Amino acid sequence: MTNESAKTVMSRFIKFINTADEKLAQEIISQKAVFYVPGRPDPLKGPEGYLSIVGMMRGGFSDVQWYLDELIVEDDNVAARFTMTGTHDGAFFGVPPTRKSINIRAINIYHLQNGQVVEEFSAPDLIGLLGQIGAFPPQ
Repeated sequence: MTNESAKTVMSRFIKFINTADEKLAQEIISQKAVFYVPGRPDPLKGPEGYLSIVGMMRGGFSDVQWYLDELIVEDDNVAARFTMTGTHDGAFFGVPPTRKSINIRAINIYHLQNGQVVEEFSAPDLIGLLGQIGAFPPQ
């Protein structure tokens, strides 16, 4: 896979996570894909697994959006640094809606194959997110 084709895959992937488009998920996420998500002992799999991740985020932040800040591509391997924004308007990790805005960062590693995402290692700043919605008492 060329760097340009990997960038195209990632552009489509970002469109998918920002829209939760199920058709696009089927196109861009391999049926055999594996996603390692913080807080889950077992990885999620395939388009349905990733749609559940997006659904969980949209359940707590209906207007959630991911913005790509940096992309590093080497063959079929991609490192991406994101900023995620949204409004806490639904329960998230047991925290009832606060209407607070969030702005956090994430660094994810992706492996691509045949124009699809086949693996993701996700590292969002969950502590920062939970702090921004008041899950922890102020220090």
